[in-house]
Amino acid sequence: MTRRRVLWLAKGLGRGGAEQLLVNCARNADTSRYEFEVAYVLPHKDALVPALEAAGVRTHCLGAAPGALWPWRLRSLLAERRYDLVHSHMPVPAVAARLLTLGPRGARLVHTEHNVWERYRTPTRWANALTYRRNDAVIAVSHAVAGTIGRRRPGDWVTVVHHGPDLAGAPEGPAARSAAREALGLPQDAVVIGTVGNLTAKKDQATLLAAFAQLRREHPSAALVLIGAGPLEQQLRSQAGESVVFAGSRPDVPALLPGLDVFTLSSRAEGLPVALMEAMTSGLPSVVTRVGGMPEVLDDGEQGYLVPPGDPAALAAALGRLVGDGGLRERLGSAARERSKSFDVAGAQRSIEQVYARVLAR
Repeated sequence: MTRRRVLWLAKGLGRGGAEQLLVNCARNADTSRYEFEVAYVLPHKDALVPALEAAGVRTHCLGAAPGALWPWRLRSLLAERRYDLVHSHMPVPAVAARLLTLGPRGARLVHTEHNVWERYRTPTRWANALTYRRNDAVIAVSHAVAGTIGRRRPGDWVTVVHHGPDLAGAPEGPAARSAAREALGLPQDAVVIGTVGNLTAKKDQATLLAAFAQLRREHPSAALVLIGAGPLEQQLRSQAGESVVFAGSRPDVPALLPGLDVFTLSSRAEGLPVALMEAMTSGLPSVVTRVGGMPEVLDDGEQGYLVPPGDPAALAAALGRLVGDGGLRERLGSAARERSKSFDVAGAQRSIEQVYARVLAR
């Protein structure tokens, strides 16, 4: 069987949720049918390059050569490698791919939508909308994201695929809990709330810090850890009070999750965050905002709590219920682990490859 050559196209390969999905897909890909390569734009966002190459995926940095604009390097790469299909994962590179593959002999195009359209800046949203019909198929990470896709076409053009985390071999149990707390500098006996995400306005850790300050009035021994880095770090550090740990960007998040008692996301917008699915798979009860695809995988009061975005009081109240009740944490955490059995990373990749097969057969 002749393998079809597929290019995954991304803005960067840093430690973000969308980027981690590429690693998970690579580890579960059918390499007997497809030959996968990755191209990315930002050379400084390359943390996941070793993991992709270890999975057998060749990588190309489009922004590495001085004096060369990355769209021209993409054009050269498309001409040289003659891909059968280009699968884009971010809107700006996707727009370039749609324009560069015009013509009857151009590669087929699949695009994964990771975010609701409202999150994009106006120029990006317009460029995306004007070229969107060039896609042969679109994959949405949640039904909420699918509902915001503009200029939709009838039929099976949009496919929703709930990705899953890949936590095979991740440590668990009392020893893992103790090691994680030691690595994070957290007290062994504190009730610890944790969040994972880039320190950006979208993730809105400012609301989380305000909620934690309220929570500490009733639970002064609670601790909060923020795992991630980003442009708002200094601003957030200036807002943080006692018992807040900034852990920075970490490659070992699955090993750190056992050190938490409660997981939280205060995001103002999401597609379907990998961090939440990892936390649920690790058996953590969660308090997250009712945005994007999060209500699709977490039922309010069953595996955790859903709260409105931008509401510190509601977030503090829900976190307080879990911090103050160990039995509730255990019950909701067990339900979260049970729910996570429906998160199938291998099945998600099979669904994606079914989209490839359908598109390539046309």
